[in-house]
Amino acid sequence: MSRPRIVIVGAGFAGYRTARTLSRLVRDKADITLLNPTDYFLYLPLLPQVAAGVLEPRRVTVSLSGTLPRARLVLGEADGVDLEGHTVHYTGPEGDTGTLPYDRLVLAVGSVNKLLPIPGVAEHAHGFRGLPEALYLRDHVTRQMELAAAADDPASCAARCTFVVVGAGYTGTEVAAHGKMYTDAQVRKHPLRRGIRPRWLLLDIAPRVLPELDEHLSRTADRVLRQRGVEVRMGTSVKEATSDGVLLTDGECVDTRTLVWCVGVRPDPLVESLGRPLERGRLIVDPYLQVPGQQGVFACGDAAAVPDLNNPGKFTPMTAQHAWRHGSTAARNVAASLGIGERRPYRHRDLGFVVDLGGTKAAANPLGLPLSGLLAGAVTRGYHLAAMPGNRVRVAADWLLDSVLPRQAVQLGLVRSWSVPLDTASPELARVPGGPDPRDKAATGSGPGAATRADTASGGLAQEPASGPGDEEPANPRGRGAEGSGPGSEAAGSQPDGEPARSGPGPEAAKNQPGGEPARNQPGGEPARNQPGGEPARNQPGGEPARNQPGGEPARNQPGGEPARNQPGGEPAKNQPGPEPAKKQHLNLPGNQPVGEVAQRRAGDHPAPGPVRRSDPPSGSPAEGDS
Repeated sequence: MSRPRIVIVGAGFAGYRTARTLSRLVRDKADITLLNPTDYFLYLPLLPQVAAGVLEPRRVTVSLSGTLPRARLVLGEADGVDLEGHTVHYTGPEGDTGTLPYDRLVLAVGSVNKLLPIPGVAEHAHGFRGLPEALYLRDHVTRQMELAAAADDPASCAARCTFVVVGAGYTGTEVAAHGKMYTDAQVRKHPLRRGIRPRWLLLDIAPRVLPELDEHLSRTADRVLRQRGVEVRMGTSVKEATSDGVLLTDGECVDTRTLVWCVGVRPDPLVESLGRPLERGRLIVDPYLQVPGQQGVFACGDAAAVPDLNNPGKFTPMTAQHAWRHGSTAARNVAASLGIGERRPYRHRDLGFVVDLGGTKAAANPLGLPLSGLLAGAVTRGYHLAAMPGNRVRVAADWLLDSVLPRQAVQLGLVRSWSVPLDTASPELARVPGGPDPRDKAATGSGPGAATRADTASGGLAQEPASGPGDEEPANPRGRGAEGSGPGSEAAGSQPDGEPARSGPGPEAAKNQPGGEPARNQPGGEPARNQPGGEPARNQPGGEPARNQPGGEPARNQPGGEPARNQPGGEPAKNQPGPEPAKKQHLNLPGNQPVGEVAQRRAGDHPAPGPVRRSDPPSGSPAEGDS
């Protein structure tokens, strides 16, 4: 007789804890399969310290195969679930598709960024839900500070060293606190123009910082932020975002190249495709974490609406603390369904909250006891060391070294802005130029496939309640939503040359391409390179390095180069069907539609060409669709 097959979808706080507990309970009595886009568990609460250079990236990751020896790891992203056929459809990291049959299923797919219908946010904001986003933000902030130090124009210098964070919950507060310390340290190495200092703004429509906590801890965090120099703007949010600034709801226009989106999270759209009852996008389960009417199907973490038995009529919040304990209860109940032990309902009370504000500063509320200052900092770091499932010694060593040695502020260039768009469900999967798009090969079956994720995510903008930044920031010691991730993208104009990259298809002239030759494969021209019958295109895998990229020559129409042809001030492209000169579009949204007040205010300020949606790959690379 074959052994029962247990499939766990997702390896966030809930999924990882489920797999770890099940491995211990069932041992060799069942086959455990863990489906996850990456081979690591990510400890999200310490992500701001990665972005600030306190911790190395691998310190906040725990190997799945190394810590779950009895579980089979399958790399891939779930596209759909066939509840009738008892199969999970998924797409692997290289575009291959597959199915996983199950006898017991645990859905722990987590959450994604919550987007609001604000013009320009999806195109110009950086998310903060995954490791690639933290690495990208660290590079981006470093680059902006270096460019600001070298800028001759005071206005450009001030804009580049201005950073706007939307959402004053756990994530936004920690990002602003650590970010201000990081940029202040950089200024000591790269002095700015006289009278200009790094400027960090923390925005939220909530009346106070950390609205999830009691007023004492909120006041503590607010005081630390203001003493450090962060501008805390409560009751204010972003009305419109562009490539070179944001318009605030109070009417102020802030010139900046950096917008960090930490508004909150919403359940992964995959659960909506199941056709089961939902509570604000979360899959309704019973107190035993089982989906009603579906034998052998369980859900936990951010994607599950778990009844709060301590507060009848309510559901447990979307926090890492609850998700971690969901995983333990789900594992025990799955094992009980196989005749191992007894099932138990989920009961838990909050153990308190900790918020790391950088250095020795923190705000903590362990077991309801409010703490601040050095003692809160010690409790906060001690809690994280105890809660982490691995890497404790390495994390402690990094903290020790950071206290005695200066941080390294260098750009690694490992993650590009278009590889982590704000609306993707899996920011940990950096998109590779020229690589297959898993969504194009999503398994359909009776599950919805990846198209359902994308459609739901894009449609969620109009369906989200008119809540403001920070509304759904999780309140928990780990500081943010339990699982899943959402992405971030780079503001146009934050390229190393300061100009928006041109990458979309269109009748651009070939003499704005590396080498300055006319575009082939146009009417009357030769076949394009990297097209059937042609040679590999430059800036493609296997081709020559793109100019204005690391290791390449500066692109024309960039500082130090000649003006690009077919650009304002250049000659029209040859061998094209009469293209018109590029118009000023830097304040337009996709589709070249005006975006409102900022466009009217700035229409004549910048003659640069319009920005490309930053989820697009560089010129010559296949465009990735929305996640």
